[in-house]
Amino acid sequence: MSMNNLSAFRAKLAAGRFCVGTTINLNDPTVSELAGEVGFDFTWIDMEHAPINIETALAHIVALRASGAAPVVRVAWNQHWLIKPIVDLAPAAIIVPMVNSAKGVCEAIAACRYPPAGIRGCGPRRGMRFGEMPFGEYMEMAKCDPMVIVQFEHIDAYRHIDEILAIDELESVCIGPSDFSGSMGHVNEPFRPEIAAIIDEVAAKIKAAGKYLGTGTFASAENLALWKKRGLNWAAVTSDWGCMVEGAKRAIGCAREIFQ
Repeated sequence: MSMNNLSAFRAKLAAGRFCVGTTINLNDPTVSELAGEVGFDFTWIDMEHAPINIETALAHIVALRASGAAPVVRVAWNQHWLIKPIVDLAPAAIIVPMVNSAKGVCEAIAACRYPPAGIRGCGPRRGMRFGEMPFGEYMEMAKCDPMVIVQFEHIDAYRHIDEILAIDELESVCIGPSDFSGSMGHVNEPFRPEIAAIIDEVAAKIKAAGKYLGTGTFASAENLALWKKRGLNWAAVTSDWGCMVEGAKRAIGCAREIFQ
């Protein structure tokens, strides 16, 4: 039995299905359980920008187990000691931010893999279903679990893109458009023509290299059509708090319209 629904997530991507997700920023694991129930393919549990600690991350991961949605965790930085305890929670995937070189990619992958392929320490616990999975079977699974995703969020990643994408073990790349544009002097302005052209090129190279292309973006018909043209495979298109804000606005607007 899957602990993290990674097989289902991979199967959807391999079949060409666009996978829709939401970022998780709030602490109550109910928001993750809800996300799975309404049909998101994955959640993006954000330990980089949200006040989520390791205990809360585990609760969010566990909340998705029965739903079919894959829990994906973005760690705070590309450091082995930060990644090590998170992979032991058995998430479906790890997103590593601000990776700008082949060396950085190799470090991220090594942190998620046991020797001889990597430097991950052995403390499986949840990953081997608390002993219900034979250790040899677990070790075989762990050769490709969790999925390793790196974020391109800086112009330096563009400068090293060919050597980065030549790394076979890299399965997916996530473009961070706000920070990417920021590294070019225009924070959160990825639609500027000169920046959009580079993102187009980066996306094309990612796809040509046979990697899955992901991002975090807002759900509008125009924006998603742009990303579809780029070959997007998966995206977090909203957030837990964003859904609350939009739902609240709609409810208030409806009430005001009827009772004005």
